[in-house]
Amino acid sequence: MPSRSTSTGAPDTARWLLRGHDGRLTAYARAAGGLLRWTETRPGGPEWSGPDFFEAPDLTYLTLAQGTDGYVHFVARRERPGDDGKAVVDLVHSIQYQTGRPLMDWRSLGNPHTKLVERAPYLGAPAAAVDTAGTVHVFVRDAVGSVRMRREGKGGKWEGWKDFKVRDTLDGMAAVATSTGRVEVLAPSGKATLRWAQEQRGGEPQRADDVPVVAAPCSGTALETAPDRLTYFAADALGDGVVAHRPASGGPPLPLGGAPGPGPTAALRTTIDGYDCTVLAHRTSNGRPALAAFPTEDEDAGLWWAETGEPCLGAPALALDARGRVVMAAIGLDGSLRLARQKAEPGLALEAWTRV
Repeated sequence: MPSRSTSTGAPDTARWLLRGHDGRLTAYARAAGGLLRWTETRPGGPEWSGPDFFEAPDLTYLTLAQGTDGYVHFVARRERPGDDGKAVVDLVHSIQYQTGRPLMDWRSLGNPHTKLVERAPYLGAPAAAVDTAGTVHVFVRDAVGSVRMRREGKGGKWEGWKDFKVRDTLDGMAAVATSTGRVEVLAPSGKATLRWAQEQRGGEPQRADDVPVVAAPCSGTALETAPDRLTYFAADALGDGVVAHRPASGGPPLPLGGAPGPGPTAALRTTIDGYDCTVLAHRTSNGRPALAAFPTEDEDAGLWWAETGEPCLGAPALALDARGRVVMAAIGLDGSLRLARQKAEPGLALEAWTRV
């Protein structure tokens, strides 16, 4: 295995802390020349191994998706210098089948601009989701602001690119698979957040009602907050703070406050004091992680954002460990992994941050 990189980048998404089938958490971060991986040595910690370095040159953006089988899929934007000095851009994909095991070889998914090659360098940042059948769906903004999709077909063969035929979308799409296996994707634009949804698993995504949120680029995330129903969280580009919206119920966006800086919001559901709750986290405008919780789908109950820990690079991440405790992770300014776990007491209080 190549030697460890010393240059850790800011996480591109908030989905970089994942729990495997064996209960162990793993954290991933893009680094110079590849990616870093930290792994719990046993379910629930507290010890970790790593970081291990995996070579993957020329990556400019990395997103992760995990299926119900526990496999972790890595989808990245790659930009290399061509023989003529112009940038050669494509998307690449790799898989980690088990916690702590090596990554498979990176394979190119190509670029949808195969005919108008002058547009190829302007390909945007990808998003990915894995349905309950294990099918990987990859979405990306193309050079003219449309949304393109490519997905893995039967036998592992990838289908061709599908064009959703829109314009003016921005980077920061959110893709998610529901518990029924349906995939939805939300793409921010300058006037609203565009949305596509499958009617059933494996179907073609259909244009659905727009979400009336003008989201700051790369700030949005979607969370299943009831069976087969999503809530979209994003930083409001036209105002202050985080907003929530449930596409299935309509209505105006719900203000949640906070002082988010650039980057995505992390979201998860868990039980706190016997209540189904949603936990959110983001990096504030002053660079520190912030955490909040409220009863799921009851935003009117109010929430309080608490800053915690030291300034970090990019977005913090959230996950539940093998004991069901909330774990908040951040990449420190020195490139190290920082962690804080939920205390064994009522409410959502975190233990002191530790450096891995």
